[in-house]
Amino acid sequence: MKQLQKFYPHLLAVIGFVIISLVYFYPVLQGKKIYQSDIAQYTGMAKEQIDFRAENNTEPYWTNSAFGGMPTYQLGAKYPNDYIGMLDDALRFLPRPADYLFLYFLGFYGLLLVFRVDPLKAFFGALAFGFSTYLIIILGVGHNAKAHAIAYMPLVIAGFILVFRKRYLHGGILTMLAVALEINANHFQMTYYLLLLLLVFSVYFVYKLYQNKELKELPKILGVFLIAVLFAIGTNATNLLATKEYADFSTRSKNELTFNPNGSKVTTDNALSREYITEYSYGIAESLNLIAPRLFGGSNAENVGTDSKLYEFIINQGASPSEAEEFAKNVPTYWGNQPIVAAPAYIGAIVFFLAILALFHDKRKVKYAFLAGAIFSLLLSWGKNLGFLTDFFIDFVPMYDKFRAVSSIQVLLELCIPVLAIMGLQSFFTEKENQWKSLKLTGIVTIGLVVLLFLAKGMFDFTTINDNYYVQAYGEEMGTAFVNALKEDRASLYSADLLRSGFFMLVAFGVLWSYYKGKLAQNTAIIIIGIFMVGDLFFVDKNYVNKEDFVSAREVDEPFQATEADMAILQDTTHYRVFEVSGNMSSARASFFHKSIGGYHAAKPRRIQQLFDYQIAKNNKEVLDMLNIKYIIQTDEKGQEFPTMNPDANGNAWFVKEVKMVNSADEEMKALDKLDSKNVAIKNKFPDSGIFKVLPKKDQIFTKDSLATIKLDLYKPNHLKYTSINSNNGFAVFSEIYYPKGWKATIDGEERPIYRVNYTLRGLDIPKGKHTIEFKFEPEVVKTGSTITLFSSIGMVLLIIGGVYFEQKGKKKE
Repeated sequence: MKQLQKFYPHLLAVIGFVIISLVYFYPVLQGKKIYQSDIAQYTGMAKEQIDFRAENNTEPYWTNSAFGGMPTYQLGAKYPNDYIGMLDDALRFLPRPADYLFLYFLGFYGLLLVFRVDPLKAFFGALAFGFSTYLIIILGVGHNAKAHAIAYMPLVIAGFILVFRKRYLHGGILTMLAVALEINANHFQMTYYLLLLLLVFSVYFVYKLYQNKELKELPKILGVFLIAVLFAIGTNATNLLATKEYADFSTRSKNELTFNPNGSKVTTDNALSREYITEYSYGIAESLNLIAPRLFGGSNAENVGTDSKLYEFIINQGASPSEAEEFAKNVPTYWGNQPIVAAPAYIGAIVFFLAILALFHDKRKVKYAFLAGAIFSLLLSWGKNLGFLTDFFIDFVPMYDKFRAVSSIQVLLELCIPVLAIMGLQSFFTEKENQWKSLKLTGIVTIGLVVLLFLAKGMFDFTTINDNYYVQAYGEEMGTAFVNALKEDRASLYSADLLRSGFFMLVAFGVLWSYYKGKLAQNTAIIIIGIFMVGDLFFVDKNYVNKEDFVSAREVDEPFQATEADMAILQDTTHYRVFEVSGNMSSARASFFHKSIGGYHAAKPRRIQQLFDYQIAKNNKEVLDMLNIKYIIQTDEKGQEFPTMNPDANGNAWFVKEVKMVNSADEEMKALDKLDSKNVAIKNKFPDSGIFKVLPKKDQIFTKDSLATIKLDLYKPNHLKYTSINSNNGFAVFSEIYYPKGWKATIDGEERPIYRVNYTLRGLDIPKGKHTIEFKFEPEVVKTGSTITLFSSIGMVLLIIGGVYFEQKGKKKE
C-alpha cells in the first residue's frame, strides 16, 4: 500500500500531462490534424514509398519520386527488429502533435525527479518546459524529428547525472534507454547539441569527483557510459549505418567540384558553406526575446490588432474595416536580422525570475553546470554575430560544420533555464536562510533589467533591411508611410511586452514575499506561481499555434490537389520524369503525383542538386533529356500551371556510340555543357565507388545499330526489368540515378558492374543479342544493421533483467 501511495502523485502528474496535451491541441479530439508545412512536403516526397508499403507490406528502401531517385533512409523507412522504435511508439500513444507535447512533459518531469523535486513543483516545471515557445512552434511548422529528439534530452541528462552520483544500475539503465530513444528520434543535429551540453556538464562532474577525492570512480563511470551507449547505438544500428551511408551521397558531404556554378573558384570543400551554416544567427540584443516575447517584433506574421497603427494606415488607404482587420492579422513586425522567424524563443518571465533566484539562493553547485550550459548555448546561437567563437567551432570542432541554423542550439538554454527555475523554487521553500536577501536581489536584477530595457528604448530604431522592400513595392510616399506605421507598432510591442513580463515577475516576487511573511501556505504559493508561470507561456504559444492550424484529416493526408496539368500528365502511363519549374528543386508537390526531379529535404542528393545548379538552371536541355524529363510544368501569366511535353526525352535507356573518359568531377560536369546525350556518355577514369575500380583509360567507340532497343518491362521503385536487343556489343545509359550501395545489375541472371555516367546516371556494358537486364535494390546496410539491432536489443533486455535481479538479490541480503 505504501508503494502505491508513493507512486500515486506521479500517476496523477502523468494523467495531468495527458489531459493538458489534449486540451492544448483539442482539435485532435474532433478528428482533425495539424497542418505542418514541412510534413506536407515530406508526404509528397514519401508518397511512392507509402503506397508501395501499403500494397506490398514491405519496404522499397528506394523512391524515384524525389530528386530523380534516392534511398528512403531519411524518409521514414521502417527497419526490421526496431524494438526501440516500438517502445517509442508506445510512449507516443496520443494523436499528433499532442504526443510530442506529452513527451516534453514526461521527460522533463523525470529529470526534475532526479533532483529530488517534489511532484507538484516538478509538474509545473515540466509544463513550463513543454510550453516554451520554441518547442511549440516547431510542432506548428512540422519539425517533428527535432521535437522528438528534444523531448528525450532531459531523460538522457537524468541518466547522466545518476551515473555520476554513482547510481550505476538505475543511471546506466536510464542512460541506455534514453540514449537509444534519442538516437531513434533521428535528428542528429539535436543529438549532437546534446552531446556538446553533456561535455560541458562533464567538466563540472569530473571536477566534483576530484574535489571529493573520488577520481578512482571515474573508470567505473566511464565504463557504465560505454556499455549504455554501445547498446543504445546497437539497437539503432540500421538507422545509423544507413544514415552514414547516405550522408556521403548527400549535400552534407564534401564538395568534389572545385568551381562554382558562376565559374568562380570554390574556396572550401566543406559540406555546407559558412554563410549557409550561420544564415540563422540569433542577434545578441535579440536574445532578450527570451524574457519578453515580442521585444524584436515577434514574428514575420504577427497579429497587431485593430488598435494598431498598421490598421489605421490601411483604413486611411480606403480599405474597409474587415479588410484592414484581415491585413492586421499578418504583419511583418519582426525587425531582427534572421531571414524568417515564425515565433520568438520565449522561455517565460517567471521562469527567468526563478532561474535568477536559484543563482542567489540554491546552495547546490550543480546550478553552475546548468548556467554554463545555458551561456554556452546562447553564445553559439549568436553565430556570425560572435564570429570568432563560431569560426572556431566550424574549423576545429568535429562535425559542427554539418549543421545549419546555429540559432537552434538555443534549445539547450531552453532546457537548462527551466531546470534552474525549479531549483530556485524548490530551494526557496527548503532553505530558510537568507530567503529575503535572495528574493530582494532577484527582484532587483530581473525587474531592474525590465526597467533598463524601457530606458534603452530610444536606442533602437525598430527598422530592418527588409523595410526597403516596402518602400520599393508601394512607392516612396506610401511605402515610407507604411514603414513608419510598422515602426510605431514595433515600438508598441516592445513596450507592451516589457510591461507584461514585468507584471509576471512582480507576481512571482509578490507571491514568494507573501509566503516569506507567512501570508500564504507553501502549496498555495507554488500553485499560484505555477499557474501564472504556465499561463504566461500558454497564451503566448496560442498566438502562434492554435486551432486555426488544424484542418480535416484528409487535407493532411492528401496535402496537394492535382491540377489540370497533373491530370493531363497522368494520362501517360509510361515511366518518365516531371520537372516543375516553379518548384525550383525545393518543393515536393510534384513528387506527390509524379516521378519528379524536385523535392524538399535538408540533405538532398548532392549530385542531382549540382546538376540543377550547374546545368538545368542554365537551361541545358540535354540534361533534361538524359534525365528522361518528358513533361515540364510551367506557369502562365495568370499563375495557372500548364504542362509542356518534351519530345526529345531520351527514354528509360538507350545505347550510345561513344563513352568519353574524363579525369575528375570537374571534367565530368564541364563535359555536360555540350553533351550529345543520345550518342555520348561521360565516364570518370577515377570513380569514387562501384563494383570495379579499374576502368578503361581511353575513350570507347561502339557501333550503334539503329534497330537496337532497350525496353522497360517491369517497374517497381526497387526493381527494374528491361529487355535488350542489339546486333552488336554496346554500352547503355539508363535514366536512373546512380547510387553505389545496394543496387545490383544482372544480365540474364549474371551480375554485372554498374558505372556512373553523365555525372549522375547508370551505365552498363551489354553484349550483343537479346538479353534480360534487371536492377534490384537490396541494401546490405539494412541486412547488416538489422542483425546488429536484433542482438543489441536482446543484450539490452538481458542486461536490464540481470541488473534488476542482482539488485533485488542484494537487497534481500541486506
